[in-house]
Amino acid sequence: MISRIDLRGETLPEGSALRDLLPRAEFDVEAALEKVRPICEDVRHHGAAAVIEYGEKFDGVRVEDLRVPAEAIARALEELDPAVRAALEESIRRARLVHREQRRTTHTTQVVPGGTVTEKWIPVDRVGLYVPGGRAVYPSSVVMNVVPAQEAGVEGIAVSSPPQKEFGGLPHPTILAACALLGVDEVYAAGGAQAIAMFAYGTADGAADGRPGCAPVDLVTGPGNIYVAAAKRLLKGRIGIDAEAGPTEIAVLADATADPVHVAADLISQAEHDPMAASVLVTDSDELAAAVEAELKTQVAVARHVDDRIAPALAGRQSAIVLVTDLEDGLRVVNAYGAEHLEIQTADAAALADRVRNAGAVFVGPWAPVSLGDYCAGSNHVLPTGGCACHSSGLSVQSFLRGVHIVDYTRDALADVAHHVVTLAEAEDLPAHGAAIKARFGWKVPESK
Repeated sequence: MISRIDLRGETLPEGSALRDLLPRAEFDVEAALEKVRPICEDVRHHGAAAVIEYGEKFDGVRVEDLRVPAEAIARALEELDPAVRAALEESIRRARLVHREQRRTTHTTQVVPGGTVTEKWIPVDRVGLYVPGGRAVYPSSVVMNVVPAQEAGVEGIAVSSPPQKEFGGLPHPTILAACALLGVDEVYAAGGAQAIAMFAYGTADGAADGRPGCAPVDLVTGPGNIYVAAAKRLLKGRIGIDAEAGPTEIAVLADATADPVHVAADLISQAEHDPMAASVLVTDSDELAAAVEAELKTQVAVARHVDDRIAPALAGRQSAIVLVTDLEDGLRVVNAYGAEHLEIQTADAAALADRVRNAGAVFVGPWAPVSLGDYCAGSNHVLPTGGCACHSSGLSVQSFLRGVHIVDYTRDALADVAHHVVTLAEAEDLPAHGAAIKARFGWKVPESK
């Protein structure tokens, strides 16, 4: 059901050599580029009509208008199961608590008397937030994308999610209800690469009768399949992107004190997403490894989505039980792996968690499973995958802000440093840079005081 990789008794290599020993899903975004390029070009030149055509082709339903009517959003909230509504409201409340604390404030540094640099944080004007459809329904992704954008102060927020044949070409009603709870009324029934292109280029019209279309955005965030990731890569530069999200991952660093029932359940919880999902256990305990293997068989036997998701995910090359000599080696392995989600289930979990350098999010101890973070921890679940946690962060308020430096110098403050500026300009063979300083002082550089 799940393979083993035995690294015990070996001197672990460094860096990429260690990463190459670890399981990882194949996710060739570059190969998908050529498939999404004509889609994006078609949307660029033909707007909403192209998006509608691709929706019919890929999602099996043709919509007349990409923009979801306001009454459909309101109706989705009215018809929402009260228990689901209460859960979403609590998820939103907790996410706001955490993300509100991430707000940046303007700060001014006095470099010299009369010379200051102020860093001002400005939200992007307009964002497109992508919420995937397909195998599962993700109202939680609406929460995780919209809340940080709102807390950052973004004024223009548009959400797009694939049209669903079952719901007459609208996105899933639970997604629409989540938008309603968050006060988002600009929602589009578009998925895949065509949705990303719609956000990037805009649509001149919304439908054949010339109804208003989607205005271009500055930034696109949110997870999606390989074609969404490829479209993000292709259009990056025209739009900002959060990341090229790949298949979801969980790594669990555990010792003999861990409960194999918990560990197996957590590995299965990620495998449930997708047949390419990665579930990795790193442990120094042969006994725990055997117990988890046994638990996987027991729990998978009674799970849903086994044949199309869980079983192929656990059996795939991206999932494994990695045996290490001790927890120090285990820590080196998980830092090399850079998991999207990392659980620490050891005797001294907090101390080990404090030493983790590479992870999208870290879940400490037996009572902080990844599922908590997916919904109601208050943390964000849009996280770097594919080892990108070694250099990238998850979605946050910061993702929607730009730091702008405001430079304010008086004549005397510039005069005091003018000779250094001219010297550096001449050292770089950029004499006009120096001339721009000299012109302000009658072409004679003041002597430093």
